[in-house]
Amino acid sequence: MPVLEPLVPKVLTVRRLPGADPALLRAYGADPERHRALGLVTVDQDDPTYVALDEATKHAAVDVVYARSFYAGSRHASGPLSGEILGVLAGEDPAEVDAGLDALLQTLAHDACFYAADAGGNIAVFPHVIASLGHYLSAQAGLVAGTPMAYLVAPPMEATIALDYALKAADVRLVKAFPPPTETNFAAAWLTGELHACEAAAMAFAEAVVDVARQPRER
Repeated sequence: MPVLEPLVPKVLTVRRLPGADPALLRAYGADPERHRALGLVTVDQDDPTYVALDEATKHAAVDVVYARSFYAGSRHASGPLSGEILGVLAGEDPAEVDAGLDALLQTLAHDACFYAADAGGNIAVFPHVIASLGHYLSAQAGLVAGTPMAYLVAPPMEATIALDYALKAADVRLVKAFPPPTETNFAAAWLTGELHACEAAAMAFAEAVVDVARQPRER
């Protein structure tokens, strides 16, 4: 398989509210008894941001209280700073929220991103492996924090074919499937198993997406 070209996420906004109003905290899922500060980000790629939000929980005393993808993706955003997702971290200490945001930004810059699966960069794939889940995605997946997980995303047809390949390529278990259409009109799946198995499944997923991109009508 050729080396996939990374499509690095673009962070559009990063803001902090060191002492958010209790009504706002409650509206966005925070607990005013435990949370005082909020850190907010918008990004043009949603799935890498979910991974980055989870990473923040491993580096700071923060909770992910809000994270939602926007309908139809970043190309149809409501404004130039909206992107594809709004993520919100909450914590008691503003310094902890800052530390969480720092970890999030590092993850988006150097770790989690989509990749181009075709020469023109029109088909994107997210074959990401999380070696150790934080307490956000582990709760979403129903897994124990620290468990490895393959986080796999592609357009509908590509993802469907590639998920079959991934499940057969390694000793992994399907934790959760997101059939099309997701909010961004993709499809996704979360797989778990030993770290090496998750990595093999993610590689098989990426290879299958590339194969469909090259031969879309090959039966």
